[in-house]
Amino acid sequence: MDFLTEMKAKAKADKKVIVLPESYEKRNLEAAAECLKDELADIVLIGNKEKIMEAAGSFDVSKAIFVDPENYEKMDEVVAALAEARKSKGMTLEEARKLLLDDPLFMGVMLVKMDIADGMVSGAIHSTADTLRPALQILKTAPGTELVSSFFIMVTNTPQYGDDGILLFADCALNQNPNPQELACIAGDSAKSYEAFIGKEPRVAMLSHSTMGSAKHADVTKVVDAVKIAKEKFPNVKLDGEIQLDAAIVKEVGELKAPNSTVAGKANVLVFPDIDAGNIGYKLVQRFGQAEAFGPILQGIAKPVNDLSRGCSANDIVAVVALTSVQAQVMAK
Repeated sequence: MDFLTEMKAKAKADKKVIVLPESYEKRNLEAAAECLKDELADIVLIGNKEKIMEAAGSFDVSKAIFVDPENYEKMDEVVAALAEARKSKGMTLEEARKLLLDDPLFMGVMLVKMDIADGMVSGAIHSTADTLRPALQILKTAPGTELVSSFFIMVTNTPQYGDDGILLFADCALNQNPNPQELACIAGDSAKSYEAFIGKEPRVAMLSHSTMGSAKHADVTKVVDAVKIAKEKFPNVKLDGEIQLDAAIVKEVGELKAPNSTVAGKANVLVFPDIDAGNIGYKLVQRFGQAEAFGPILQGIAKPVNDLSRGCSANDIVAVVALTSVQAQVMAK
């Protein structure tokens, strides 16, 4: 089975409830129809059922769960729960109700918060900031983590790298220039994510333009410090750096440049020093290497909320629904 087929099989085996709050948008409706037809997940659509069905056209979303904030039977409970969650910011019941009526992303996150749904996928017509804002304000970060970060699962045509060509790249979409503490947190969370999704032991490389002191620069020092912090925080994770990309994944180069490393030459999790390197890196592999890039998947939120590219296709949304379902299964354990 290829990676996505395996993720879909896992999603079907323990079906979850996923909110697609951009419920009048054509790609979301096509994806919702596909998910429902394949029994990949139970899909929640937010808004007026008749208008959603009209927008869907030939896409059959009739089996979706429709939640219309204008007449939802649990609306008073949702309003009260949001006001309670934001009471430290002075939110009133009236303000909570208006926000839920006006913003389907807040409504979607509240359904996840109240365990009415297991996860949410958004971003086809909203920015990452819009998707993350309600998740961070209401769900907050998961226990034991310090920040939210993102990763891509890269499925490549080069089986000699990673685990049969599968690697995890982080952070490629969220944290602009993480400091050593943040970089260490990204490394630890990425290791957990790799094990959760791929089911194999993570081997984390903290990437740099330097390998084990071969260059001196403040950017190198940042990664060196991050490695020290990560090794202290996650002593059971195979993790090393600072290390260049070739030394991290190519056996012969790893043996030459970092002979004492448990990671060099066989890394399957690549932690980039900043978002520029990560974003450029994953797109180079995707375009020049014709790899499949699944993500960005968000890690560190208390419950699964994932972002889409605004250039996504309906198939991309289906893939992220499957990944979000698997994430929900893992987080429920």
